[in-house]
This record gives sequence, structure tokens and C-alpha cells, in this order.
Amino acid sequence: MKNVHLVGGLDIAELAFFLFFFFFLGLVWYLRREDRREGYPLEWDVTGQRLDLNDPLIFDEPKTFVLPHGLGTFTTPTANDRDELPTNIWPENRGYEGTPFEPKDNHLSSGLGPASYAQRFDRPDLDMHGDPRIVPTRVAPHIGVVAQDIDPRGLTVFGVDGKAAGTVSDLWVDKSEHMLRYLEVELTSGDGHVLLPMAMSEVSRRGVVTDSITAAQFAGAPRPKTADQVTLLEEDKIVGYFGGGYLWATPERSEPLL
Repeated sequence: MKNVHLVGGLDIAELAFFLFFFFFLGLVWYLRREDRREGYPLEWDVTGQRLDLNDPLIFDEPKTFVLPHGLGTFTTPTANDRDELPTNIWPENRGYEGTPFEPKDNHLSSGLGPASYAQRFDRPDLDMHGDPRIVPTRVAPHIGVVAQDIDPRGLTVFGVDGKAAGTVSDLWVDKSEHMLRYLEVELTSGDGHVLLPMAMSEVSRRGVVTDSITAAQFAGAPRPKTADQVTLLEEDKIVGYFGGGYLWATPERSEPLL
């Protein structure tokens, strides 16, 4: 036998290229099946038809995770599980598909647009020891404000309208990261305490100013059910309420610039 070529013109570099190509193709397919465990709705844009959860090319086998600290188990994927559509909207404002929702009640607590929130677990976020992660300093006295910084406790809190909303009574900190997450504000109206996200606050020696909502709107902010704990769901609602103020706190904010 003469001139026998088992692999023709295939050389090592070409073989390595094809091996990498098929490996990368398989990796992308694997990752796309795995990321569909995240829970977002999966449907065709045009028809609205939902994807078949039993299709092995699209979805992987369901996987059950054992949660720490005795919180039970959680099975994925949860692909087409979705929250119910909001009911506090003006239906006559939705004449055709794609029309924005318009809240009919309190815009800041509507759960729409910038005030939206996710349906997270209604339990506190836990640290590695199984204890609530975000707590006031009265529960975690070992965490405090360094001497070089301004301690917000005792300072007056002002809304975007420049009026006083209350006084900072405590600081809510993340024990795992030693970060200040919320300011606990005692309202001047005597209507209890609310949590103001630190990311939406500016602290100075003159006081604490938020550019999110007005002083009067502090009274409507969501509040934790427990005095010294805040759940994941409550956190989302609180941040959503103050975030909605950037569009709906004042009438002119929701109007076009031109």
C-alpha cells in the first residue's frame, strides 16, 4: 500500500481548533440551560407562547438545593412562575399593548416602574451563623461610626422639599460587611420610625438630606414588622418606595423636560 492518508489534510492545529469549537459550543449550551433556572419568564416575543419545561434541549433536569440554617429546600427551575400583574392601575390608560402602567393609588407604594420590587423571601437575610445580617446598632453595639466620620444619630432628616421629616434615632448595619445600610428615622409627626436607605442619603453636620421623597411622604414608607429585623421582601419594598420618589415625589418629576 502506497500513499495511504488516514486523516487526509487534517493536522494537529486544525484538530485542536475543532475540539475547542465543539467544547465551546457544548459549554454555551450547558450554561444556557443552567441560567434558565433563574426564574425569569421564558416565552416567544411575538406569540407569547411559553417554552416547554420538559424540553431537554432547553431545560436541564430539576435540581433541589438544601438551604442552610434549617430553611428547607428549594427546587429549580422556576421558569414560568411569575408574579401576578398589579391591580392598582388605571385600565383605561392601557389602550394597546406596550402602554405604560399608570398607578391609581399611591405611586410610591404601587410596585410599578421605579417603585417596583421583587417578591423575595419574607424572612431576614442571614449571616454565616444563621443570625439576621442587617440589624440596628442597638443589637450590634460592637459596630459603630469611626471618629473621623459624622455620626448621623441625632441629626435632622430633610426631604427633597427642604422640610424636616424626623431625626435619626439609630443606624442599621450589615454585620457581615460592616456597612451602614439604613438610617432609622423617628418621624416628627410622632408616627413611629421608618428606614431610610443610606444610598439615598447625604450626611453632613447640618443634617441628613435625601433627594428621593418629600418630608410628608416619609409617613407612607413601608416598615418592618419586627423592631430589630428587616426581611428580604421588606428591604425591596423600602428601596422601591424611596426609588419611586425619583419619578413621582413631585409632579414636575414625572413631566417631560421639553
